[in-house]
Amino acid sequence: MQTGELLGSGRTADVFAIDDHWVLRRYRDGGDATAETAVLAYLAERGYPVPRVRGPAGATPGTAPRSDLVMERLHGPTMLQALLLGTITAEEAGSALAGLLHRLHSVPARGSADPTHRILHLDLHPDNVVLTSGGPMVIDWCNTEEGPPGLDWGMSSLILAQVAVDTTALAAPARKVLASLLTHLAPAVAAGDSGCGYLTEAGKRRAADPSMSESETSLLDDAMRLVLELTSPSRTSTRMSGRTS
Repeated sequence: MQTGELLGSGRTADVFAIDDHWVLRRYRDGGDATAETAVLAYLAERGYPVPRVRGPAGATPGTAPRSDLVMERLHGPTMLQALLLGTITAEEAGSALAGLLHRLHSVPARGSADPTHRILHLDLHPDNVVLTSGGPMVIDWCNTEEGPPGLDWGMSSLILAQVAVDTTALAAPARKVLASLLTHLAPAVAAGDSGCGYLTEAGKRRAADPSMSESETSLLDDAMRLVLELTSPSRTSTRMSGRTS
């Protein structure tokens, strides 16, 4: 398929302009976008804020490369860009991320027979949310699967915590976003045994992620300790008291 301007590159895919309304997301190294396309269509049908998807223009059904995903072109900054510009606060970003996770986990799973399972994003952080004029839109669903919602919370928390314990200029705002996110986390997941289990599983997945650098992996232990510190029962109780006083 003919592509236009390169709009951005992630760890596994590139995004090209088609026109002002559509973009092509193409996986490198033979990645398959089939499952991601199906999830985006399913969520859009149920009102979740994701880009619309369609088949490549002029292509015979079933002939488009499995690495290609044609989706709606979104206009607006990412949540991360808005944070850096100061047009959204860290507290607002954390609250918005929590709201997007809660909303996602209210949608029934597509295939799992387990009634507690939901669709999971597993990479929801400020750079994967685009703030459009119509509201925030969630992008980059390449890691999506179905499972317990606690695992999604664990992954988002740990991703933010890895930035928060680093030495970059993003560390301080990332910690504030994380604290805000965890304030809106259900106490049973934040402080209970199941919450620790989901965080441990998230840590294993992050450690096994081949796209992470050695320096990123080295931050995992400190990141997990930070999440546990921020979700300790005493801190959770103090935050909740502050919100209701």
